[in-house]
Amino acid sequence: MRAIVLLLSLMCFVLNAQETKEIETKIVKIDGLKHFTSEELDEAIGVKMPSALAFWKDDTPKIDTTLIPAIEPTLRSFFNANGFYDANFTVRETNSTIEIKVKENKPVYVHDINISSDYPISSIVTFQKGEIFSAKKFVDIKSSIIKSLLSDGYCSYDLDTKAYVDLEKHIVDLKYKLNKGDICTFGELSVEGLETIDKDIVASKVMAKKGDRFSTKAVEDTINKLYGLQSFDSVVVNIDRKIYNVIPVDIKVKEMKKAYHVEYGAGYDTYVGPRVHAKIIKHNFLGNAQRFSVDMAYSKLEQLFVLEYFKPVWLNYYGYSIDLDIKGGYSNLEYDGFREEKTFINAYMQYIDDRWTTRLGMAMEYINISELDDGEPLLPPEGYDSFVLSYPYIDIVYDARDDKLNPKYGYYLSFYSEMGLPLAKDSSLYLKWLFEAREIYTVSNLTMAVVGKIGAISIDGDSIGSIPESKKFFGGGSYSNRAYGYNQIGVITSPTNDLINGALSMANLSFEMDYPIWDKLSIGIFNDNTMLCADSYDFSGEIISSAGFGFRYLTPIGPFKLDVGFNIHDPSQYGIQFQIGQSF
Repeated sequence: MRAIVLLLSLMCFVLNAQETKEIETKIVKIDGLKHFTSEELDEAIGVKMPSALAFWKDDTPKIDTTLIPAIEPTLRSFFNANGFYDANFTVRETNSTIEIKVKENKPVYVHDINISSDYPISSIVTFQKGEIFSAKKFVDIKSSIIKSLLSDGYCSYDLDTKAYVDLEKHIVDLKYKLNKGDICTFGELSVEGLETIDKDIVASKVMAKKGDRFSTKAVEDTINKLYGLQSFDSVVVNIDRKIYNVIPVDIKVKEMKKAYHVEYGAGYDTYVGPRVHAKIIKHNFLGNAQRFSVDMAYSKLEQLFVLEYFKPVWLNYYGYSIDLDIKGGYSNLEYDGFREEKTFINAYMQYIDDRWTTRLGMAMEYINISELDDGEPLLPPEGYDSFVLSYPYIDIVYDARDDKLNPKYGYYLSFYSEMGLPLAKDSSLYLKWLFEAREIYTVSNLTMAVVGKIGAISIDGDSIGSIPESKKFFGGGSYSNRAYGYNQIGVITSPTNDLINGALSMANLSFEMDYPIWDKLSIGIFNDNTMLCADSYDFSGEIISSAGFGFRYLTPIGPFKLDVGFNIHDPSQYGIQFQIGQSF
């Protein structure tokens, strides 16, 4: 997790700054509630409470005096919207308080639900006979029906929803009548606002392609992928026009005016410790959404310098748009017992569509493995050497999760493979591969996930050289075994012990369950199981198992996670992991 220290400092600064301005307030007292809580009414009338993170602040409910005249009409709207049309209340103001006394009286109950539809909406209409009617829920259900129709390609639906309320009998009859209409498709693409970027570049990221079945998800994916080019300040995709069930896709963009992006900071990384970093990005480099960046980082355990160039739509092969990425640089990274100093260059071609991401690349690396005087056992003498690696590789991902930042349903598959070529005198012919599968499912807000990984490295016995230790498999970290730091587990010799040597075979199986406990805060429990064996294709070795718990706070860029894991055979071996983004 990068920049934790600065993030927490900034959070405290913002919390204090938000409450610096003095506002005249009065204390709110509410009495007489049965079906609702004081917190629900506080929120409805605009009572301001300190952030849960500002635990040192007074939590007495108070209201801005300028909002007092609106309390009565707001309360009437609140009770009507929740089915309590006969509710009575009085609002009394003193020098320091606002006293609200409520008599809820009898609510309106759902008496009958009539559904006539050629599209399955019974699971969407979640009202039950005998429950208290809520106007907000009625409106939300209608919105959910429309959202489902549009998601499935029905844009010409005829939907009639009515709620017949009898205030004397305190009942309501609900009516849902729907004709889904014909399937709609996407039409012609038009793009406005381009200055230095070709239309073909934009078209390559459009998931709402002409002739495809209409889908709101395709529109959302289009927006996300266009912003992903990092060359536009704004992207608007208009799908308001409809011509005989064909919906043209009208895109309006505004190219980025501030093309240079500079970031720098200091923080704490769960593996390399205190760390400073800086990055410079030139967006829309030489036009056509090309990008050039310089990335630098320094810590006691790692030094990094990377140059990267990205060109979208480098090739257009039979309608398939292929991007190009070239990256080169230097890294100096410390493992347990050895240090890896590496100079590298890596180039790959990339194709991305709705769910598939395919990369085909070539890499060259010069790696030097040297000893460390850190108290750890040493590698075999031949492990400390210089290595020249040249290898083509392929990386394939199929992502069927409902959300990439915080998924609740779906699955994810990936396969990576590289083949070392003996182009230099001491280089080896080897094959390395890694397969990963994830499954996520949610029931009643309980999100359950399982993640499995398996991989192996085979080295040609006739090869002169070997491969560097850092190229082998290690375990530990947020995406492996959370009782240990990143790459801190080598070949496993028992459920509580391991070597510093990397493995030629690995398997990892993780289970996790997350459940929301308050607002954007969730709690999670997990179990991680790691196998690392010295020999190729050996999956009969010892396993290190850990279990633990953690907290997740949802942010716009994914959940911020804090996990604490323990070795189940020796709880004195534990790890603390910080992370932004899900492990599944």
